[in-house]
Amino acid sequence: MRRFFRSAPLLAAALLCAAASGAPAQGRPTLAITAPAAEELTRAGPVVVASHMLSGRKLRELLASGFPVRLHFAVELWRVGRWSNDVERIVEWEVVVRWLPVEHVYDVTHVANDQPFSLGRFAQLSDAEAAVARPVRASITAFASSKRFYYQASLSVETLSVRDIDEVERWLRGELEPAVRGQRNPGTALSRGVRTLFSRLAGGERREYEERTGIFRVGEGKR
Repeated sequence: MRRFFRSAPLLAAALLCAAASGAPAQGRPTLAITAPAAEELTRAGPVVVASHMLSGRKLRELLASGFPVRLHFAVELWRVGRWSNDVERIVEWEVVVRWLPVEHVYDVTHVANDQPFSLGRFAQLSDAEAAVARPVRASITAFASSKRFYYQASLSVETLSVRDIDEVERWLRGELEPAVRGQRNPGTALSRGVRTLFSRLAGGERREYEERTGIFRVGEGKR
């Protein structure tokens, strides 16, 4: 999204409007991961739920003012060792949330294996947040072994940097070739200047979360 501000008062007004547009009640951001039942450990991965991840005044102001929010998920299968633990497998995916001013909707896109999949477009931020919070079964499974294992989920939530916005917008529209070649559209000096100014005034936003399951043994079928 591109917005052009001619003066500081207009920028301040945009901040106030963005703050007013947030839902009145905001829950606490929570990341949860649940291992499958013992008999399913070698056939199904854990379920990850990221709740209330769009809460917070600063993040909502940036989102409403044209800064997409990227949620990067990683789920790792860890093997418990005698002296140290080791990562056996890992799977990653992302969710990108954007405000589309022309349509007046929030666009939520799930990205896995470089393939975008729309989770929908929503007029209310609370509905977009609910789409982000849909349970996701990670495509990672344990294997039969007498060793002990556990799953660990990590999530980073951040507003995209100025230099990433145009590329992400093109990529989500399917224009992959420029990104693959490393060719970025720098945008106009005015649009980049405004976004840089806005980012400095409102402050960037980055959050990190981590959660893990209990320890289980696959070979013995015990959690």
